[in-house]
Amino acid sequence: MTDIRFSVATNFDDILPEQLRQYQAIELFGKLQHDTVGGGRASYMMAPVSRGKLVTHVRQARKHGLAFDYLINPACMGNAEFSAAFHRSLHRLLDWVSEIGIEWVTVSTPLLLEIVKARYPRLKVKVGVYAQVDTPTSARFWEDLGADSITLVPVTVNRNFPRLRAIREAVRCDLQLLANATCLKECPISPYHNVILSHSSQSHGERFMIDYCLLTCTVTRLTEPAHYLMSPWIRPEDLRHYQALGYSVFKILERDAPTESLVERARAYHERRFDGNLIDIIQPYGYVKKRSATQPRRGLLWDYRTFFRPWKAKPERLLRWREFARMSGMAYQAEHGSPVIIDNRALDGFLDGVIARDCGNRDCVRCRYCHEVARDVVNIDPAYRERCLALAGGILDDMKSGALWGVKHAGE
Repeated sequence: MTDIRFSVATNFDDILPEQLRQYQAIELFGKLQHDTVGGGRASYMMAPVSRGKLVTHVRQARKHGLAFDYLINPACMGNAEFSAAFHRSLHRLLDWVSEIGIEWVTVSTPLLLEIVKARYPRLKVKVGVYAQVDTPTSARFWEDLGADSITLVPVTVNRNFPRLRAIREAVRCDLQLLANATCLKECPISPYHNVILSHSSQSHGERFMIDYCLLTCTVTRLTEPAHYLMSPWIRPEDLRHYQALGYSVFKILERDAPTESLVERARAYHERRFDGNLIDIIQPYGYVKKRSATQPRRGLLWDYRTFFRPWKAKPERLLRWREFARMSGMAYQAEHGSPVIIDNRALDGFLDGVIARDCGNRDCVRCRYCHEVARDVVNIDPAYRERCLALAGGILDDMKSGALWGVKHAGE
């Protein structure tokens, strides 16, 4: 079997590459906070990174034997890609990416892949999860188009072992799996989430957003904790099951995580073992670890720019969004540790039950396997659960009624 390797998110802390190289990391991935193409995360969730800082970080990565993957991976560009102005800006961006020694770019639309292959042959191209590759047919399409690597969409394939085997047998290019994805299983709103996140990091687009999808999935999880286990994460101990199918490259999130958290995650997957709260290595926010001295802090100015948009939404209504962001640890450091605890050791053997049940072709409501296990291993602080449900539910109600935008219905 091929040795396992890791592609790890970068927070642009220059001490990160040296710390990661001992844990089978082969590359870092990231991007500017926003650019003409955009990417897979909202700008406000990403630390501001200048071009000069990115150049320095790429050099630091290469010094320690790590490649760099620049993300130009939005699910949608608002049809800007059919204009001359966009293409002039795109080529300036790709010229710069190529000149500073970046080896890879990740895309999620076929036109971008073909542009890079035609005009920047030195760059290798990876297909991102927003391309929604989850069948042998779709994987073969991207390989035939010229993809050097494909990241499969975790919500539909990470627990579907027959499908994973079929995709691996269908193509010869590298295939990559997201190791610590936490989306809902087969999430029906993920395509919408991909689009709104894509627009929120485009320099020409509307970057302000209130994450309706995050709020919805928070309510779903807190209402039924089994969803924490139904998510498509892969435990470090279970990499061997995927390696046996021919998968050797795993992607570790998240780009806004503190350096200590990213190193802890890489170490856990490298050692194929983690003794602790599974949430600590899979959750995309709510970090207990502190940011290093070289990482920017978020203060009152960041709060003001993010949550005070009176020309967009009612400020007094946005305060609930800010409180939810603080309480859940989204974009802030968690103050008292994680309010959700899943003992990773208690999940030994859990995946064996998933494989035996052919999880990809089962109705979870009827199966109940994850529901039964969750009763014993998922523990949620009651006060946190109650307050988060109240905040998320209130924001969603304001969005549906129009109160968040100051819109009144006829007769009110």
